[in-house]
Amino acid sequence: MAVVLRCLRPLPALLLRSSCALSRPQAPRGCPAPLLEGCRHCGQHMLLSRQLATKKAKGKGQSQAKVNISAALVEDIINLEETSEDMQAVIEALKEDFSRNLNVRTSPGALDHITVMTKDGKFPLNQLGQISQKSPQLMIVNMTNFPESTAAAAKAIRESGMNLNPEVDGTVIRVPVPKVTREHRESLAKLAKQSTNKSKEALRKVRSKSITQVKKFKSSVSEDTIRLLEKQIQQMADEAATEMDKLLAAKTKELLG
Repeated sequence: MAVVLRCLRPLPALLLRSSCALSRPQAPRGCPAPLLEGCRHCGQHMLLSRQLATKKAKGKGQSQAKVNISAALVEDIINLEETSEDMQAVIEALKEDFSRNLNVRTSPGALDHITVMTKDGKFPLNQLGQISQKSPQLMIVNMTNFPESTAAAAKAIRESGMNLNPEVDGTVIRVPVPKVTREHRESLAKLAKQSTNKSKEALRKVRSKSITQVKKFKSSVSEDTIRLLEKQIQQMADEAATEMDKLLAAKTKELLG
């Protein structure tokens, strides 16, 4: 028995060494330099592989770990910062639309950037006419400087989606301000929803463009890298869409009162 125990004693150390050898990181096939000697591409592969390994699927009903790839690490594949900026630009455009065009009380400032199609191109209304508020119930657009664009300006106001029905009197456009009725509030809330849906479509285009860019590198980078980048971009788009939903909820509450 004593002899058997002496023979078995070295086994834990041998098993430990064997386990370490099996878990030691290996350089990808075709690597120009061993991983531990500092090959840049292998280092990228190693880090992305570790990130993928940490993103394990959890139990049913639980969310997966958040992907967070360093933009500098994948700058040769895609500019993630630029993608983020493009998505943020869509959000800012939605905020601007909400602020400028969707208010319960219509003001002269709400007409400023209505786009008017003229024979010379598209122009903001405030570049063609002088906008003023004669009374709480009436706004005036004086088109004396560009009388030939009066009809086009009236059409642009009517089709702005602001529930306005302008009346043309020579070179003057009278714009009655609608009463703040429940129907008017609900109409504005519907417009807010439509604007949000258009912004989400623009967001999807940014996401698709970025994913297409990533897929161009399928032949030169690992599948894990491509998959992680696609998830990162989708995650960014989901976060932007969530922010849009919050903006819509707040605006709807403001409009409906």
